[in-house]
Amino acid sequence: MNLYEKIKSNEEALSLIGLGYVGMPIAVEFAKRGVRVIGFDLNSSKIETYKAGRDPTNEVGDDEIKNTTVEFTPNEIDLRKAKFHIVAVPTPVKEDHTPDLNPVERASRILGRNLTEGSLVVFESTVFPGVTEDICIPILEKESGLKCGVDFKVGYSPERINPGDKVHRLSTITKIVSGMDEETLDIVASVYEIVVDAGVYRAQSIKVAEAAKVIENSQRDINIAFMNELSIIFNKMGIDTLAVLNAASTKWNFLNFRPGLVGGHCIGVDPYYLTYEAERLGYHSQIILSGRRINDDMGKYVAEQVVKKLISADRPVRNARVGILGFTFKENCPDTRNTKTIDIVKELNEYGINPVIADPLANTEEAKRLYGITFCDVAKIIGCDALIIAVAHTVFTNLTMEQIGDMFESGGNGKKVLADIKGLMDREKYEDAGYIYWRL
Repeated sequence: MNLYEKIKSNEEALSLIGLGYVGMPIAVEFAKRGVRVIGFDLNSSKIETYKAGRDPTNEVGDDEIKNTTVEFTPNEIDLRKAKFHIVAVPTPVKEDHTPDLNPVERASRILGRNLTEGSLVVFESTVFPGVTEDICIPILEKESGLKCGVDFKVGYSPERINPGDKVHRLSTITKIVSGMDEETLDIVASVYEIVVDAGVYRAQSIKVAEAAKVIENSQRDINIAFMNELSIIFNKMGIDTLAVLNAASTKWNFLNFRPGLVGGHCIGVDPYYLTYEAERLGYHSQIILSGRRINDDMGKYVAEQVVKKLISADRPVRNARVGILGFTFKENCPDTRNTKTIDIVKELNEYGINPVIADPLANTEEAKRLYGITFCDVAKIIGCDALIIAVAHTVFTNLTMEQIGDMFESGGNGKKVLADIKGLMDREKYEDAGYIYWRL
């Protein structure tokens, strides 16, 4: 029997290294399909949370965590119980926007120390082409004392999980798979086919699979940057951007992107991995980095527009009471990592404004640790001079005009500034009610 057959018959187990928004759902899904799964993460408190039956990511839900057969562990030695290993750790960027490969390198060292002969390692972390073969494999060999291609094999299958998305899930998204040779590719493809109902796509090589992943988010980043630039231009022209996009989208081949804040640990990060390697090879990116600069500046731009609207409303800027609804990097997701809402907060601080922020879905401990932000209840957002709807959480899209109105100061000159970044509300309705309404 090959490794795939042994996994199917429960003779061998599968491990997940890294149990965040990507790794944990993969581990749970494999276990649901009858596979023996070892779920490893260095964060012991996260492991205890899972063991207690709680899902802080909201990706699979508490019930799934309570009923899963995944063996959650913070002990690296337990990795020796498995022969098929999936590495799903984050790959962030440093402050200078260069790739931070420390997490994937550390995961490789940990796995290497516990790698046994006959194992197969698949990396899912987003990297630039060459990282798996040029950086990870040497670490695995050094730590294990084993020879790649002889004692163990390696593949790459980029993650495509979309946090907070209940439609496009692991099982419904075509999975790109690759391997160092045909035998490895066959096994990797067969193992992933256990959980991916949509099927797999066999990439020509590991480098092709790495490149395919990194351009997916780069393409989306560039398209959103174009929309953000249009928003800036149309704002100067006094034209409503969404009205323009609605008109343009009647053409069959118009790409229906929308302006917005681009954060998170994928779209706002992956382009830097591609341009970093391009620079190393002597090519300076023209389009990709231009798009990144536009998107990175949008939080500052939003704050500046809010200040201008406060001035037009004859409201004092310094110490103005500004409420912000939403802090996560995307809607209906608790993840605050690399959120661009923090850029709005920082820029408002420069004007002497300390906004009050409410986000009932956000990970409060994470926000406090990463940004020093403390949230308040939505009910505490009252007496505002301006309100920013920063994230399109369903709980915010369902707010009525009366509920929005209750968040503003009842006295003063009666002028209310509403910055609806994603255009959730009916613009004409609010303007007819006397609001100074603005959106991207």
